[in-house]
Amino acid sequence: MNMKKKEGIRLLFFFLFLPFLLLGSNPCSASDPFPTFPCLEPNVRFWIDAYTRYPTTSGIIHDAMDLKIVYTVIDLWPEDKLGSRHVNQERIQAAKEQYRRILEDLAENVSPEDSEKRRIADLFGPKASPNAFREAINNIRCQVGQKDRFERGLIRSGAYLQRMKTIFRSHGLPEDLCYLPHVESSFDVTAYSKAGAAGVWQFTPATGKRYLRVNRFVDERRDPIRASEAAAKLLKHNHDRLGNWPMALTAYNHGTSGMLRAREEMGTYEAIFESYKGPLFKFASRNFYSEFLAARHVAQNHTHYFNDTRLTRSLQAREVVTKGQTSVVELSRQYDVDLETLRLLNPALGKPVFKGQRKVPKGYVLRLPADSVKNPTISSATPLQMRHDSQE
Repeated sequence: MNMKKKEGIRLLFFFLFLPFLLLGSNPCSASDPFPTFPCLEPNVRFWIDAYTRYPTTSGIIHDAMDLKIVYTVIDLWPEDKLGSRHVNQERIQAAKEQYRRILEDLAENVSPEDSEKRRIADLFGPKASPNAFREAINNIRCQVGQKDRFERGLIRSGAYLQRMKTIFRSHGLPEDLCYLPHVESSFDVTAYSKAGAAGVWQFTPATGKRYLRVNRFVDERRDPIRASEAAAKLLKHNHDRLGNWPMALTAYNHGTSGMLRAREEMGTYEAIFESYKGPLFKFASRNFYSEFLAARHVAQNHTHYFNDTRLTRSLQAREVVTKGQTSVVELSRQYDVDLETLRLLNPALGKPVFKGQRKVPKGYVLRLPADSVKNPTISSATPLQMRHDSQE
């Protein structure tokens, strides 16, 4: 074997297994409450690539059940470009149709002469049967790359991460759970889903109301700190019911009752991942824990993947409790804080409050700049002691 080929093989091995060298030599170590089971490794590797190699202008065309099978990566228009949605849908559909035809042909002839068909056949391994190709026809999926979005989330996370970790430790929970918003929202305080989920933790209205104040005027789902308290309680509840973090985290997406049914039918998380066919257990639920593992890994090693990216400085603020209903204009005057700063520090307060249609309610824990004016008519709450740590 010549030297160039040897060097190429060494480089291929390095890049394929680097993520798992960084994850640790024993991915199922008993000391890690978040094990990477062998059956998850291809999925975790896929999501690491989605988070670090491919931007949102790339579409990964892959098999939805076997994430080792990636057919191609297509170019997409930027999301903010006029007409991008229509153009990108057409490109994705064209790519899916191309590989559907190839899979149909392979189902009829597993040993084609065409080089592209041979390449696709090789993705399935030497023992792939015609039926394997037939089953794959309906499993073609496009995953939009996330590299640029993940990097923006990393930068934003610096403002809240230390406070979040303090909250989770206070509940006796692993602080690594604080990386979950990378999967849910990319730490975007303004994130809002089609299902009505809001904030960095993406609480739906129904779930949010179990732990938070949620109405037109105050929606604490949008406050990263208060929502973190709620997320800690929900995740602890899930873990208490399900007994381990792979199931508890999957329940964050699939629901506690849904995971209890899955556990009753399948027994272990690995069995659920590999074989569970619950009617609502689709791609998102099946991959949720793998996405968390990948996001945690990338966030903890972000200087490797994103070079000189620096996280936002940790939020420096103090909190006070309002003794009575007060307008934001009055609070702005009392504390010599402009309205835009109050809005940024208190994202739970809705538009009617800042339009003067509603007052800040009595007993509300208001967040203020750390150096804002003291006011004896408002009682003090616990200060936010948060620091900047660019390596977090």
